[in-house]
Amino acid sequence: MEFALSPEVRDTQQSVRAFVREHVLPLETDPQAYDEHQNLRLDRLEELRAKARAAGLWAPQMPRERGGLGMSVVGMAACYEEMNWSIFGPAAFNCAAPDDGNMIVLNKVATAAQKERWLQPIIDGQVRSAFAMTEPMPGAGSDPSMMRTAATRRGDHWVVRGRKWFITGAGEAQHFILIARTSDDKRKGLTAFMFDRDQPGWRIERRIPIMGPEEHGGHCELVFDGLEIPDENRLMEVGDGLKLTQIRLGTARLTHCMRWLGLAKRSLDIAAAYVGARESGGVKLAAREGVQWMLGDVAMQIQVGRLLTMHAAWKIDQGDFARKEVSMAKVAVADVLHKSVDTAIQLCGARGYSRDTPLEWIYRYARQARLVDGASEVHKMVIARFFLEQRSELWSWD
Repeated sequence: MEFALSPEVRDTQQSVRAFVREHVLPLETDPQAYDEHQNLRLDRLEELRAKARAAGLWAPQMPRERGGLGMSVVGMAACYEEMNWSIFGPAAFNCAAPDDGNMIVLNKVATAAQKERWLQPIIDGQVRSAFAMTEPMPGAGSDPSMMRTAATRRGDHWVVRGRKWFITGAGEAQHFILIARTSDDKRKGLTAFMFDRDQPGWRIERRIPIMGPEEHGGHCELVFDGLEIPDENRLMEVGDGLKLTQIRLGTARLTHCMRWLGLAKRSLDIAAAYVGARESGGVKLAAREGVQWMLGDVAMQIQVGRLLTMHAAWKIDQGDFARKEVSMAKVAVADVLHKSVDTAIQLCGARGYSRDTPLEWIYRYARQARLVDGASEVHKMVIARFFLEQRSELWSWD
């Protein structure tokens, strides 16, 4: 692969970097900028979004004809990393999960009419969205074949009954992608649908309290007790729900990695500033060999994660699903995010554990990385399956 960024991507990357430092970082130290869930207040977010749009940095993952920048996945990797130098960064550019993954999959699979109805308002920032797939036990988690939420066809409508949980962003979402069982076929038994928040027949049972700071809209439990969805709001063909899920999650997992790398780099930068100034025994901490080992190890692991992420992004741009490459990146970057912030807190001592820096926020947020969009153990099983099938060809340069 070619590692040099195009001039256009490089310019956008630098513009994103400057925007985050000028407009987003100052909000982290403003207690009034936070909402009750430790995220950016929605009114402050809308101010940021207006500035990002005016700066020509809006929705880089979307086509130009729909108001985006039409970036390749490689370009996204370079820019998303810069966005998440701040804990509030991605949402400012309309690049935060779950909207990001939902926009990407709808742009790939929705009909022209569906794009106008369901996708364009998300791109324009008029509404937010959610992806409803995960279920409580004994329903679907990492294994979609365990799906219990069912959609039954009645004429030109589908009637949905069941339960979902940990649905990110549901508390603020207007547009939902729903995955439901439509038959008992192991490979073609799931179908994807769109529905609107204002439709009757479903409800948010609760907003589930979590360990870390929450995305806008939280992580919610949903109950479906007769939601009716017109067949025109079905995505792809009946039985293509698993296929849609795979299309969505491939790029979505990788965009998580892109953003997490930004947080990992920011964490290590905070630590570097501290150990470069702090003295102990008449010596700067940064001059101590043990501290250098810690910094050097994490810096190397961040670069490993960046290379895995960029390689997977390049393969996707070539038309490959890059399943094993995405899984490798997901495992490695989830680990290095946690290691980066944990190391930074250790080096910053009590200051790192306090809220004088965003490190404790990042630390609590980082723990979910090894769980969301497939637990690390599941991705290692995917990698092992490819290895057992391909053996030495797993590492082919082609």
